[in-house]
Amino acid sequence: MIVKLKDVRIAFCQNLFKAGSLNDGEPRFSSTFLIPKDDAQVKMVKQTILDVAREKWADKAETVLRSLYADNKVCLKDGDIKSEYEGFTDCMFIAANSKNAPKVFDRDRTELAETSGRPYAGCYVNASIEIWAQANNFGKRVNAKLRGVQFVRDGDAFAGGAPATADEFDDLSDVGDDVGDLV
Repeated sequence: MIVKLKDVRIAFCQNLFKAGSLNDGEPRFSSTFLIPKDDAQVKMVKQTILDVAREKWADKAETVLRSLYADNKVCLKDGDIKSEYEGFTDCMFIAANSKNAPKVFDRDRTELAETSGRPYAGCYVNASIEIWAQANNFGKRVNAKLRGVQFVRDGDAFAGGAPATADEFDDLSDVGDDVGDLV
């Protein structure tokens, strides 16, 4: 089921434009989305997880989900378990990935390139993910597939998140080639 997250913080987005692999696994595009625990979207995501579990496991869904939550095999997780990372405390998080490149848009829905510097870890985005239940030879899980991201607004960048902006530099257009005194 497709879920649209609105105005959530993004983290671990270094593989948003280029697929990367973890532990020599298959390269994937990925990102993590942080939602404050008291945000109504948490309830909506939990309901979607229950709905996909019911589609997959019918009347065994709630029992299977209890086991999956206990084994940390559900895409929605408590950010307090990653409190060593900036922004995770008092939030829930969803780690989503995909074999296919997600679309990345600016506020006006124009596509963004990696060189734009947006989105960056710590900014706010809208995200389109697909929550789905897995039951195969790799086991049972409830996963999130990354479909697309839209930059919404700036936020405090997490460590190493945002690139420098032009405002951080002096305007040297009226200075000749001898800039030694300005350094």
